[in-house]
Amino acid sequence: MPFWIWIIIIFVILLGISPLIVLPYILYRVLLVRGKDKSKWGRECAIPDDEEYKRMFDIGMEWEKQYRNQKTEVDIVSEGYHLYGEYFDFGGKTAVIIVAGRMESLLYSYYFGEPYRKLGFNVLVIDNRSHGLSDGTVHCLGYKEYVDLINWGKLLHDRFHNERIVFHGICIGSSASLFALTSPDCPDYFAGMAAEGMYTTFYDSFKNHMVDMNHAVYPMSPIVMFYVRIFSHADAVGDGPIYRIDRLEKPILFIHSKEDRFSLPKEGEMVYNKCKSKKKLVWFEKGAHSRVRINDTEGYDKAIFDFYRELGF
Repeated sequence: MPFWIWIIIIFVILLGISPLIVLPYILYRVLLVRGKDKSKWGRECAIPDDEEYKRMFDIGMEWEKQYRNQKTEVDIVSEGYHLYGEYFDFGGKTAVIIVAGRMESLLYSYYFGEPYRKLGFNVLVIDNRSHGLSDGTVHCLGYKEYVDLINWGKLLHDRFHNERIVFHGICIGSSASLFALTSPDCPDYFAGMAAEGMYTTFYDSFKNHMVDMNHAVYPMSPIVMFYVRIFSHADAVGDGPIYRIDRLEKPILFIHSKEDRFSLPKEGEMVYNKCKSKKKLVWFEKGAHSRVRINDTEGYDKAIFDFYRELGF
């Protein structure tokens, strides 16, 4: 066969498979890569055109304004990354680190501060690595960021003299918090967590997103996860909360909506059932993923208040 025919055959094959290589990579970069431009995932409302989401953001901003006098700007260096946060001192000996999910800066986390203020907890909101003012270009789904959370806790303990640290994680933030609490390097003064919308694995959550958007799950999803493994250094398929929850020894509050289409209720139950530590699961009838509190603020705050009061905090 002439050489030029082989060239044509190879070209046709590459042309046929290139969408399976290029499109998942583009999707990966859109979802999990900020790059050097800090305007992506910066300090602003991530979805300003969404009425419910914008309402959450605005309520949070009003909360910050009300307690601004108790706020201290803080920063740490973790694994070479300069990270930024804000610490609200409400006079307690326990502090909560609010850990937001993908795309969110610390401004989003203000919204979740009120139930902890009512408990007398001090509140730390943070720009996760690759978000807000913090350094970083790639989102690692908590597989790297959990180290940052431990280092933030050390600041709260050593500089601000908090005796106990707890996490409040939303979506990926709950996964990162779990990774921190189950790390061998986690100090004993880390005392527990609340998890809203915890998924089994990021891969499962990603597939649920694809289904919700009426996109085909295969072959796109596995290829995106391949790029996640290569560039984010995260095993989003064979590792995740469902694989680590049985290592948890600290108490955990699971907050889950029956309307969650990304962290499905049945998947939330799977994680809860595998958990061996002191635990509590509170179901909410309404609320999309990461939007439980806006649909039942009183019930949400009561769940947190009751959980920590039952623990004697």
